[in-house]
Amino acid sequence: MRQRRLKAPASFPVAYYHCMSRVVNRDFIFGPQEREQFVRLLRAYERFCGVRVLTFCILSNHFHLLVEVPARPAQLLSAEEVLARIEAISSSALTPGRFRQRLEQFRAAGDAAGERAFLNRICTPMWDISGYLQRLKQRFTQWFNRHTGRRGVLWEERFKSVLVEGTGDPLSTMAAYIDLNPVRAGLVEDPKDYRWCGYGAAAAGDATAREAIASVIALAQRRPEVAQDPVEALATYRMWLFGQGEEREGTALDGGSARKGFSREAVLAVLAARGKVSLPEYLQLRVRYFADGAVLGTRQYVDGVFQALRARWGPSRTDGARPMLGLAGDWCVLRELRKQIFG
Repeated sequence: MRQRRLKAPASFPVAYYHCMSRVVNRDFIFGPQEREQFVRLLRAYERFCGVRVLTFCILSNHFHLLVEVPARPAQLLSAEEVLARIEAISSSALTPGRFRQRLEQFRAAGDAAGERAFLNRICTPMWDISGYLQRLKQRFTQWFNRHTGRRGVLWEERFKSVLVEGTGDPLSTMAAYIDLNPVRAGLVEDPKDYRWCGYGAAAAGDATAREAIASVIALAQRRPEVAQDPVEALATYRMWLFGQGEEREGTALDGGSARKGFSREAVLAVLAARGKVSLPEYLQLRVRYFADGAVLGTRQYVDGVFQALRARWGPSRTDGARPMLGLAGDWCVLRELRKQIFG
């Protein structure tokens, strides 16, 4: 029996997840129209579930999201607050009109307990990464099947998720890893030219995406309480994307030719020789740690999550943090990959 999804301990006031999901058979279903619809649903359910997408990337057969999930509040929403969220997803089965009708039935019968239970059921997917992804994927499947005349499941399996440390470099690195996907896939030379990733949307002027990038920078600088100017934050994030001024593949910032990145074979050769590669080199490759590492951050953060969720593991495991192979620095994951680090 597979284990329940690893989520942040209840004591965490906010959690950050990198989520990834693939289309069944890895079919290339995402054209421009499908990507636009997915982003629209992404934003609608973001508002409904009370989470925030810090960045994202929609590719031809899979997607990546970096999601901020606040802890569930002790006092749940009022009927008026729930209605406001339902209006953001009015195309769903529970329309604002049906919600009002059910509410009136409970109130006419004087059934306050029934009304509260009804509201609680609607609030179940809120402030929860599983609830958010489940509804987002379901709604897109319904739209896509209706739009194309197909039937059946659309997604390969349950989505993958990695719990990411929410301050310092781990969060901004995961964001960069996501936004560099279209560059690694050879779709664009500069991520600003890919409109279906968070950085591309922000560069094109999307206010929501810009505010999210500004939050990534504030968290990276360990100053989440300081409001970041979106334009300055975008420039800072761009420098981070390009590895402290060094380009990835493509053209350089001044328009000249750029230095190409290392090939996968070259990096594997370095690892075989027990050498370590830099973080920019890691980000140029499809590193499975970012999708399969379960928890990513500093050793202290990963061990802290392990201790908080100690009951998930047997007594033979005494610590949680596992170093990321081949990476210079003290970054760790919770799940050790025994093969196929890249791919």
